[in-house]
Amino acid sequence: MRADAVRNREAVLQAAGRLFDTADDPAGVSMDDVAAAAGVGKGTLFRRFGDRAGLIRALYELRTERMTAELEGEGGGDAVDAVARTMDALLRFKIENRALSRALESLGGGSPYTNAAYGGLHARLAALIAATRGPEAADFLSHALLAAVRSDLVDHLADWPDDRLKSGVQTLVRSVLRGEERGAPLCR
Repeated sequence: MRADAVRNREAVLQAAGRLFDTADDPAGVSMDDVAAAAGVGKGTLFRRFGDRAGLIRALYELRTERMTAELEGEGGGDAVDAVARTMDALLRFKIENRALSRALESLGGGSPYTNAAYGGLHARLAALIAATRGPEAADFLSHALLAAVRSDLVDHLADWPDDRLKSGVQTLVRSVLRGEERGAPLCR
């Protein structure tokens, strides 16, 4: 990529990030707004990102890559602790990126289950859960835990203190992963 293209991409992602971070309604952030805030032409946005959905995905993936890199650097503890840290980081991410997360999850055809970030987080959790509960339930439990921090739920509980949300997610993680013996059936 040319140097000016790299600069423009960074300027666009920074401007879009600022706009989404301060937006009450993510639907109100337009491509015109982003282009003006970044100091680039609207055509630059469309050439680089395709459309608004592509811009949202690019910004979301950039931010989740940073979060994932931070998680990779954290070690120690057992698999349950690693799942708890992952879920805590994801909850913090959803709170800090509330409007951007809502925008991604509400895109037409932009299911939160089909974006790259979701796939990577699901795989990470599934591997950790398999180490604790065995492989049989790991795939489903990973989806279920990720559902607990969906943006629409976090948004629905926005009037709760962040510590209450964190405590609820941590209780869920520990009860799911330590509530039954390894290999025990999920339903009785």
